[in-house]
Amino acid sequence: MLDEREIEQTSNPQEADLQAVQSGYSESELKRAFNRQSVAKRMAIVLAGPFANLLLAILLYWIVFMLGVVGMKPIIGKVIDHSPAAAASITLGETIQKINGKAVATWQDARWILLNESLKSKNVEIQAISSNQQIHLHQLDLSAVNNGNNKKDDFDKDILDKLGLTIYQPDIPARIGEVIKNSPADLAGLKTGDLVLVINKNKVRIWEDFVQEIRQHPNVPLGVLIQRGAEELNLTVRPEPIVEGDKTVGRIGAAFRMEKSELDQLFVTSHYSAVEAFTKATEKTWDTAIFSLKMLGNMMTGQASWRGMSGPVTIASYAGQSAHMGFKVFIAFLALISISIGVVNLLPVPVLDGGHFMYYVVEIFTGKPVSEATMVIGQRIGFSLLGFMMILALYNDINRLITG
Repeated sequence: MLDEREIEQTSNPQEADLQAVQSGYSESELKRAFNRQSVAKRMAIVLAGPFANLLLAILLYWIVFMLGVVGMKPIIGKVIDHSPAAAASITLGETIQKINGKAVATWQDARWILLNESLKSKNVEIQAISSNQQIHLHQLDLSAVNNGNNKKDDFDKDILDKLGLTIYQPDIPARIGEVIKNSPADLAGLKTGDLVLVINKNKVRIWEDFVQEIRQHPNVPLGVLIQRGAEELNLTVRPEPIVEGDKTVGRIGAAFRMEKSELDQLFVTSHYSAVEAFTKATEKTWDTAIFSLKMLGNMMTGQASWRGMSGPVTIASYAGQSAHMGFKVFIAFLALISISIGVVNLLPVPVLDGGHFMYYVVEIFTGKPVSEATMVIGQRIGFSLLGFMMILALYNDINRLITG
């Protein structure tokens, strides 16, 4: 069969046929040549690749939803003063149920819906239920996201922060969970299950008290009183210094431990049947693809920063992180990458599938293929655009590595 690259060298079918015959191809093979197919078939061929990417994403998301999705309940934590959330009278402890009529099960759902709505709406209606089971309706102003004076930075930050919303964090007991081997916590003798009572002569009520003392005393020996079983022990821990931005803080390499009953109050697992999972997967793929196109449009118009574009270094880093976080997180990441590839390939840029599709649309209206000279100019423009995007993506990757 003829190679598409050979027959696309010229827009004149007769010249392409002559080249093919001179290369030793038979008449039966010429009938299967790409330039001998109807415009509709050629359109279908160039769209097959991007649509395969989108179908793969649907399959991967379908698996994720079938296995069950774990997320934090959308319980509102401290509301930042003088923020849009505060102006909307949203209060601590309320649980978000719906945003603009769309059901919300987790904080991930809330963040995604708010991101989408910020691209098309000035405000949203949030339905929330308080701890005493009273339902409240809040009108949340999104102008801080899509109409602010610093629009480019708005898209680089978490939308929850921009709106003044925080995730609810209960008072967690200062109970030691995982301890990293050879870390300051391990060297000090801390073990899983230890309950911290006092550090640096200050009483510890919750985990945050313990963390703050650790962070404020890098490389300083601290006395720690712990309860292990029925006995109390005095230990000494020296936090290792870690640079965060423009300051140095302490860290000991230990995580907190929560009981299952405490975790059940914060997390929810959503399971779906095969049909429901497929519907959710299709909606997720469609919404992500549309959101990607909107963000690209905002980048082109200057409403969003180009700093959000990532290259191979960042993608590889996220792939490694998602793999460590579990199978479901990793395949969800693969689905996102597959959608991104499909969307980019559909762009009307010469040398991409979307560019070829654009040529065939022109052919339908003009009744003849795009001229060879036009295709050459288009290829130069397309390669220039792709080169610019690759350089920008690599620059962003390197900048992230340097600045953290």
